[in-house]
Amino acid sequence: MGFVDRVFGIVRETVADAVGDIVLRRRGGYYAYQLAVVVDDLLMGITEVVRGADLLWSTPRQIQLIEALGGTPPAYAHVPLMLNADGQKLSKRNAGLTLASLRDAGARPEQVVGYLAYSLGLLPAPRPATAVELIPLFDWGMIRPEDWVLPAEFM
Repeated sequence: MGFVDRVFGIVRETVADAVGDIVLRRRGGYYAYQLAVVVDDLLMGITEVVRGADLLWSTPRQIQLIEALGGTPPAYAHVPLMLNADGQKLSKRNAGLTLASLRDAGARPEQVVGYLAYSLGLLPAPRPATAVELIPLFDWGMIRPEDWVLPAEFM
């Protein structure tokens, strides 16, 4: 199984070798994430998926399920993760940096957008920017696949 990711390029995985059979339903009767997300995407007619690089290796499994259900896989792009100084991904579970905390500290939306654009490689240096002004600058080829460490002064 292979697909072209807009950030990571060609990704190949033999699902059967990597994970064996895909779990579709858990013991408690709940449907597994892999099946739920595939059915949801198919029902909504999703044609493009952009998500964190930590989910890159779930994509071949999802493509296999989509095709088994008679669907057409969407295009995929997996963006790098933002990590803290210890190399851990920022997340709600770890009380990571939040938009609310940035707002409370006085950060303007343009500062946050510009800094995120810089972290992805869309701007050469951090500067305030609006999403609208970044649209003509956007190119998937500019997105760096490497995870990015947030400087300690932001934590």
